[in-house]
Amino acid sequence: MNVQSQQNSEVSTRIKNAYELFKNGAFRDAEQELEAALSAEFNNDEVISALKCAGFWAERDAKYHDIEDEFERGEYLFKQWRNFQKFLERDDGTYEQGIFALKQWVFGRALGDFLALIDGPAGSDPDVLYRIGSCYKGKGNYKQALEYFEICNHQKADDPLILAALADCYAFINEVKAAKIFFREAFFLNPQQIDISSLESLMIQRLIRRLQEMGYGPPELAEWIPVYGVLFGVLNVKRELRSLEYGKLKQSIFSLQSQLSDDGKRNYTTEPRLLNRYFWLIDHYIASGDTREKVDDALQRIREINDSVYEYYIN
Repeated sequence: MNVQSQQNSEVSTRIKNAYELFKNGAFRDAEQELEAALSAEFNNDEVISALKCAGFWAERDAKYHDIEDEFERGEYLFKQWRNFQKFLERDDGTYEQGIFALKQWVFGRALGDFLALIDGPAGSDPDVLYRIGSCYKGKGNYKQALEYFEICNHQKADDPLILAALADCYAFINEVKAAKIFFREAFFLNPQQIDISSLESLMIQRLIRRLQEMGYGPPELAEWIPVYGVLFGVLNVKRELRSLEYGKLKQSIFSLQSQLSDDGKRNYTTEPRLLNRYFWLIDHYIASGDTREKVDDALQRIREINDSVYEYYIN
């Protein structure tokens, strides 16, 4: 083995060791491994990226241990993970193995904190159960996460945050139809209540990236996900509405249509939500065998709101 090969082997071993240390929260020890790797290969992008990650979490780990309350500790880690995601956006070189290792520690530690609340007065609190489900999801245990999200869904029906989490998990276990159903329901109810940053399945990530390439950013991006989800054939599972749902849909359309005509009331949510509701209305008309005249009327409304969306929808 030549010198270059020996260096590559040493660097790979030290990176692997650092990632194992990440899983255990031993960030200072991981830094030592990575600094040794950097001495052997000073321009290795993965080592540099991993060092940044180790420094980020070493600082947070110290603050985490100063928090006494279990719920607050878990919440702190959730908040810092969201901050870490923003931190990663500024770093051109991020590596899946390192991120996976960090997830095992962050969500594993938060899981322990939230599970400690199960036997107490907050044991049946859907907010706690949702966080436990989110921890299992973060660790990649999607079936276990689904169990907790399903319990939450029974306790808090029609919660967009819970429905989107269910959808994401179903997508990960290749239950595509269920994923599409839950994503469509969640984004119909209220896109702004969904934590977009927590959605990681390829199905929804591809759609989000495509919208970002089109120039959409928060908070508008979430509103257009259900619209382009239909147009791009991602959220293409349709159903007939119950009579009460149909009545609420018509009422919502009337309200949004009035809002669209009033510059003082119109905002970034008005157009995409109205378009999405017309999509649902057309789906209902077709599923229930209603007249073609009603479908054509809804299509004309879509055309008046956004001609390019109309053209994409009918072709």
